[in-house]
Amino acid sequence: MTVPRKARAVGFNHVALEVGNIDEALEFYGKIFDFKLRSKSETSAFIDLGDQFLAMQQGRRQSPDDGRHFGLVVDDRDAVREALTREGVQVLPGRFLDFLDPWGNRIEIVPYDNIQFSKTDAVLRGMGMADLEKNESARKELAEKGMGPA
Repeated sequence: MTVPRKARAVGFNHVALEVGNIDEALEFYGKIFDFKLRSKSETSAFIDLGDQFLAMQQGRRQSPDDGRHFGLVVDDRDAVREALTREGVQVLPGRFLDFLDPWGNRIEIVPYDNIQFSKTDAVLRGMGMADLEKNESARKELAEKGMGPA
C-alpha cells in the first residue's frame, strides 16, 4: 500500500490580526515597536518583519484571547516591557511577557537571541540587523538539529 505524500509545514508567511480600527492599531503598535509599514488601506495594514509580515484587518468582534496567542520575536524584550509600561498596557501574569492589545489579541514577546527561530544572514542584513546574534543555548539547540551556522 502506498502512503500518500504529505506536504511539510516549513514556517509562517504572516499572522493576521483582527483589530477595531486600522489607524488606531498602527498608532498603538507604533508606540510599542519600531516597524516598517509595507502597505495600508482603510481596512487593512501590513507590517514588514523581514521575510514575513504582520497583517492587520479591521473587524474584530470576538472576545479577548485567553490562551490563544502568537509569539512575536523581537531584538530587545526589555525595550518592549518598558514601552508597555510607559503606555499603561498591562503585562499578563505568568513567566512570559504577554499582553493584550486594545482589541483583545494576545501577543507573547519572544527574544530572538534565545530561540531556535532564525533569520538568514541576508534577511538580517536587509532588516538592518546584521549584528543580531543567538545566545549559547540557542546555538546549541540549533546545532543539535543540524541547523547551526556552517
